[in-house]
Amino acid sequence: GVDCLLVGDSLGMVLQGRSSTNAVTLQDMAYHVACVARANPKAWLLGDLPSGSYHEGPDQAMRSSAALMAAGAQMVKLEGGGWTAETVRFLVERGVPVCAHLGLTPQSVHALGGWRVQGRDEAAAATLRAHARELADAGAAMLVLELVPSALARQITEETSLITIGIGAGAGCSGQVLVLHDMLHITPGRKPKFVRNFMEGSASVHEAVSRYVADVKSGAFPDEALHGF
Repeated sequence: GVDCLLVGDSLGMVLQGRSSTNAVTLQDMAYHVACVARANPKAWLLGDLPSGSYHEGPDQAMRSSAALMAAGAQMVKLEGGGWTAETVRFLVERGVPVCAHLGLTPQSVHALGGWRVQGRDEAAAATLRAHARELADAGAAMLVLELVPSALARQITEETSLITIGIGAGAGCSGQVLVLHDMLHITPGRKPKFVRNFMEGSASVHEAVSRYVADVKSGAFPDEALHGF
C-alpha cells in the first residue's frame, strides 16, 4: 500500500551513525537507491541528492541526478528555496522529475540554528510560501514540508499545484513521510514530537507499515493535537 519510497540522506544518521546528513556522499546514495530499487515492485522511488552534489549549479545537479536515476530512482529530491529554482527548471526540462524540500532542511541545519520549526513568524512564513510558488513555477512536482506549522503547510498545499509531503507539518499536506526507523521505534534516543511508534501493537514490521499507510490515508495520522505545530 505504500505509494512512494524515499531513499533519504537520513541514512547517514540512522544507518551510518552520523550526527547529521552532511557527510553522506553521492556514492552512498546511489548504492542504497540501487538496493531499494531491486526490491521495489511498484512504489514510486525517490532518491535524495546529498549535500554538495547540486550546490555548484544545474550542470552538477544533472550529473548527480543521472547517477541516482541510473541506480533506479524515478525522481530526485533536493533541499532549499529560491536559489534552487534554476536547477529545478534545468532538471525538469531534461526529463528529471524533481521533489523539492522546504522548512527544516537537514543539510542546512547548522545555518538554521538547529532542529527547530521553521516559518513560525509572518515574515518567515511569507518567504516559505514565495519559495514554494517559485519551485512550482520551475516545474517541481512534489514538495516535502518539514517542521513547519500545520496552518502554513495547509496554505502552501492549497495555493500551489505541488503534491506536498509532510513530516512534522500537520495533516493538511497531500501525503506524509516518516523515517522507517522512527516509525518502527528503533532509532535510539529522544524521538521527535511528530513521530508515532507503529510497532507498538503490531506483530511484524509488515503490519506496522500497513498500519502507518492505513492511518495516513484515513486521516488518523498525524493527529494535529499530538504531532502538529
